[in-house]
Amino acid sequence: MASIQSITLTFPNPLNVSVQVGDTAYYTNDENGEVIVEIGIITAVTMYSITANILSTTPRPDNNSFILFSKTNKANISGLRGYYAEAQFRNDSIKRIELYSIGSEIFESSK
Repeated sequence: MASIQSITLTFPNPLNVSVQVGDTAYYTNDENGEVIVEIGIITAVTMYSITANILSTTPRPDNNSFILFSKTNKANISGLRGYYAEAQFRNDSIKRIELYSIGSEIFESSK
């Protein structure tokens, strides 16, 4: 039966500022990135290292592995909540026009 172990990966350069505890770490040794292996959930982050949980049966990354991470969408989602807006689009031209795309994202940062 596989047990969960801890692995610390140290890097020669500072880590991406968006990596945080709770993200999932992965690695690949494939130069095309077609085979990606999940390391596990990141449990600690410093400027030059991450610590993650890894199953004892998971092959370990080597010094030439490309390390990547993904964020959970439970805590890192955004969107409109609680308020709404209405918009009206009017064509004052006598020519026919086509509305291709509409998009908006507005938020109030503080009151």
